[in-house]
Amino acid sequence: MGLLQRIEQQFHDSVEAKQHAMRSMAAPIERAVRLMTDCLKSGGKIMACGNGGSAADSQHFAAELLNRFEKERPPLAAIALTTDTSTLTSIANDYRYEDVFAKQIQALGKTGDVLLAISTSGNSPNVIEAIHVAHARGIDVVALTGKAGGKMHSLLKNTDIHLCVPAERTARIQEVHLLALHCLCDGIDAIILGELQ
Repeated sequence: MGLLQRIEQQFHDSVEAKQHAMRSMAAPIERAVRLMTDCLKSGGKIMACGNGGSAADSQHFAAELLNRFEKERPPLAAIALTTDTSTLTSIANDYRYEDVFAKQIQALGKTGDVLLAISTSGNSPNVIEAIHVAHARGIDVVALTGKAGGKMHSLLKNTDIHLCVPAERTARIQEVHLLALHCLCDGIDAIILGELQ
């Protein structure tokens, strides 16, 4: 296979992964949009966390809500727990890396908020710890994972929502994660702006 064919195969695989994911993820994404919109309308906030590419996705999502997605609207309360290097490094240094998101949720989270917990494998220890603390504080969780959801799958409560990409390759999972995040942003905006109920 030549380079051009390899590139074309990447596009083909990405399209196929998204079409497959649509069948299993559209309904839970709809539920997540409604959960997040209710949270925001009630004065709550959405906190997002993840590692590596998932940290970047957390920041991307929070920026789309706090600033704007595709349409003008008032800012929405969202924060990425991945951005404050002084906080992250002090927690990791003084305690353990598993606590970098959990301690922020202990300080900033309240009942009625939503945690967007992102992990392609579903096994990130610090995201798992964040879910435990969120539950202890009465915070609903939207888990964005891949594969079979890893350890995070069994931690979720009935009130939580699991958005699990049915793929094995990390690149394909991340590509669908970005699409899912854009679906969340679009759906939240549509309801906030009165285009949908």
